[in-house]
Amino acid sequence: MAILPILRYPDPRLRLPCKKVETFDTRLATLADDLAATMRAAPGIGITAAHVGVLERLTLIELAGPDSQHVYVNPEIEWFSPDVQRHAEGSVSMPGVTDDVERPARIRLTYQDLSGNSHTEEADGLLSICLQHEIDQLGGIFWIDRLSRLKRERIVKKYNKARD
Repeated sequence: MAILPILRYPDPRLRLPCKKVETFDTRLATLADDLAATMRAAPGIGITAAHVGVLERLTLIELAGPDSQHVYVNPEIEWFSPDVQRHAEGSVSMPGVTDDVERPARIRLTYQDLSGNSHTEEADGLLSICLQHEIDQLGGIFWIDRLSRLKRERIVKKYNKARD
């Protein structure tokens, strides 16, 4: 497993929508392994192929260490609950800053595994938040886009100051 370089905000590639994965092969499995190593090194609990400049619909989430790893290929949210929850979010592409984001509390999604098999899953709590966050990224929506303009400007200023 290789640790890949992570794109840093405001890299314009973070705003590009990812393409659907069509080929399920060893290259895809290796990319998933490399994403896992990269995410753990960052550290983080979720990462997409877009975070390392690969514009394919692949995300990996680990909420409780390597044994909880779940890979989602071509994930799509089918349903959002009307109730919402707020949770602190950040990004491996914008380390050192977080803010609360409001999102639907529960979702149902469809996705494929690394073999191309289709699945449907419902999620709530932190998993729901992470999936929505990473699926947004696959669509070219960076997490700070979910903040008010004022909060977004404050986060960017804080991030830029920390990088100087």
